[in-house]
Amino acid sequence: MRVHQSGKPFDDPSGDRLRDWLGMTAEQFYDMRRVAVIPMAFCFPGYDAKGSDLPPPKICGQTWHDRVMAALGEVKLRVIVGGYSHRYHLGEKGPVTETVRNWRDYAPGVFPLPHPSWRNTGWLKKNPWFEAEVLPALREEVRRALDD
Repeated sequence: MRVHQSGKPFDDPSGDRLRDWLGMTAEQFYDMRRVAVIPMAFCFPGYDAKGSDLPPPKICGQTWHDRVMAALGEVKLRVIVGGYSHRYHLGEKGPVTETVRNWRDYAPGVFPLPHPSWRNTGWLKKNPWFEAEVLPALREEVRRALDD
C-alpha cells in the first residue's frame, strides 16, 4: 500500500532490500535516465484474505507490460524480481529457488531474483548461496551497466 500511495515502485522496505542487493542508492535506482523499474502490475492489486498482496492482474501485462518493454529498446541488464516476473519474462514455471539457483544460465545480461519482501527473510536464511554467489555477480553487472 505504501508503494501505491507514493507512486514509486519499491518505495518500501522491500525496495531498501532490493537496492542493497543491487548495490545502488535510491538516487541511482530512481534515475529514469539510466534505470527503468517496470512492475508486473501498474496498480496495487489489493490484499487476499490472509493480508498478502494479490498477484498482478493478467490484464496489466496484456495491456501495458509488453508495450513498455518494447519501448525501452536495448537494455544492458534486466533484473527479474519474483516468481510472476520469472514466468512472464523467462517462461520459468518452476520454483523460484530453482530459477534463482540457475542464475548463471541467464547472466550476465539477466538476473532472476526472489522478491525482496520481508516474507522471504526465511528463504534468504535457508539459501546462503544467494548472498554469497548471486549478489556479488549482480552488483558487478550493475556497476558495469551504470558505468557505460
